[in-house]
Amino acid sequence: MFINNFDPVAFQFFSFEIRWYSLAYVFGLIFGWIYCKKKLIKEQKLLNLFDDLITYLILGIILGGRLGYVIFYNLEYYLINFSEILMIWKGGMSFHGGVIGVIFATLIFSKKHKIDPYIFLDLIALVAPIGIFLGRIANFINSELYGRETDIIWSVKFVAIDNISRHPSQIYEAIFEGLVLFFILNHFAKKDNFIKPGLISCLFLILYSLFRFLLEFFRAPDAQLGYLFFQLTLGQLFSIVFFFLGLFLYLVKRNEN
Repeated sequence: MFINNFDPVAFQFFSFEIRWYSLAYVFGLIFGWIYCKKKLIKEQKLLNLFDDLITYLILGIILGGRLGYVIFYNLEYYLINFSEILMIWKGGMSFHGGVIGVIFATLIFSKKHKIDPYIFLDLIALVAPIGIFLGRIANFINSELYGRETDIIWSVKFVAIDNISRHPSQIYEAIFEGLVLFFILNHFAKKDNFIKPGLISCLFLILYSLFRFLLEFFRAPDAQLGYLFFQLTLGQLFSIVFFFLGLFLYLVKRNEN
């Protein structure tokens, strides 16, 4: 069993704190930007546009992720503590809300520059697992989104939470939603039958949703929500919706002339 007593604060300068959670977002964006620029984008026009797109993506991630968490996961609390909505450094971001924010930001940017949004969405999908991996590691350090009780030998005791041995569900998600998803998507991106714009981003929705749905069985439900329909969590219900949305769009894009 591993004892998790990590400090969520990475560095502190006087009263100014830099948290691991914030660093995960920063380095996720930086590494994703570098990978796209150095490995994925070959056309000069796309290279130039991608630099401008980053600002839109940052806003989409932050606004979508935060509003998604506030509205779907903890609305009652934030209606009472309205000023805390802006305190994103304390955690509380919805992945699915972030996806919606990124999609809207990309659509707006692509319409402005008259380019197929699926081109950018595919690029984003190929590097998104980098940020997901770092984000889940930060969740582990923060002792949040922890797993259900277990007695397996690799269980973790999150001392900031309780004295119970739990699944390190954040690590499971970092591996499958981060590393495994990254290699699968980048493998298929090299195949000729995946050149058509949109297939990679649809495959991302399908595979991420599948991994997330299964791994949520090892993760404790959000305390303020608990289990919902059929003993499923809200994350699993969102995963079902996004899975079928991704599958539908994949079939549509695959059959386009």
